[in-house]
Amino acid sequence: MKRLLPLVALLWAVALPAWGAQPPGAPANETVQPQDVSVRVEPKQVRIGDPFTYEVVLTHPKDQRYELVLPTETGDFELLDQTRQRKDGADSATTTISVRMSAFALGALQVPALTFDVATPDGPKKFSLPGREVDVTPTLPPDAEGQGAELFDYQPPQEVPIRSWRLVLTVLGVLAAGLLAWALWRWWKNRPKHVAVVPVLPLDVRTRRALDALKAQDLPAHGQAKDFYFRLSEIIRGYLGERYAFEALECTSSELMTSLRRLPTPGLPEDALMRFVSESDMVKYARAESSPEACRDALAFGYALIDKTYVPPPPPQAPVNAAAPRVQ
Repeated sequence: MKRLLPLVALLWAVALPAWGAQPPGAPANETVQPQDVSVRVEPKQVRIGDPFTYEVVLTHPKDQRYELVLPTETGDFELLDQTRQRKDGADSATTTISVRMSAFALGALQVPALTFDVATPDGPKKFSLPGREVDVTPTLPPDAEGQGAELFDYQPPQEVPIRSWRLVLTVLGVLAAGLLAWALWRWWKNRPKHVAVVPVLPLDVRTRRALDALKAQDLPAHGQAKDFYFRLSEIIRGYLGERYAFEALECTSSELMTSLRRLPTPGLPEDALMRFVSESDMVKYARAESSPEACRDALAFGYALIDKTYVPPPPPQAPVNAAAPRVQ
């Protein structure tokens, strides 16, 4: 037994690193790094509750697009709004993202880390940026208590004397006019209406007609590839939103793909859809060039998407009739 213990220890020391190693063919970390990053907080010292700007400037290749993913947990900060600007250069592009926020705690606080969805020719990737520090100061000066500038509590309601009945009569007249207008509006809204019911065409028919109309305009042949991709993206997003019952027109590209992955989407060509979304974003926002052949392929993808995903609704079932009387 004592002779076996050194042999077991030797085998354990040799096998342990092999078990911890990454297996062959394991997926790589889907992250990307920009060529240069600069961060600026303006102002560097901010009073509690006052807004300040957290600006991130990213320098990256022109065939990439950076989109900010708003953090869900902000801690002592409140996100107010954000802006995004892009400027293309000769060899690279610069994306500037400004986030307005305010802090509700005192001292040196850490701004939440920011995450970016990156559209690249190799597919979607991620980029994370750690938060920076901002100094939050109180609104009162340091000598406020000594100078008697402390905060006061709310005052109780005070009685306001009315010198005449003119204001009361005016208010009553306004209320009477408002009630009369409301009654007329209710009557007008609930009046009998005779509306002709126009049957709604099936989703696949309406989408194909929209694609046919876009194809007939032949926008790429007139140098309007950007308008073509805007129209085609709107048609495809409208189809996906109605087909899978979610708000697709207002989603960003990353939100669109995330929503579809959470839903049951049998037959959905996810890889082809991701390529179309990335290609259309590059043409619409990054001013990338697109050939007429690429536009024709994108339009053909729209028709193929309907063929692969649309399921016609079941026909209405006929009511079950009572048993027919026997003929004697």
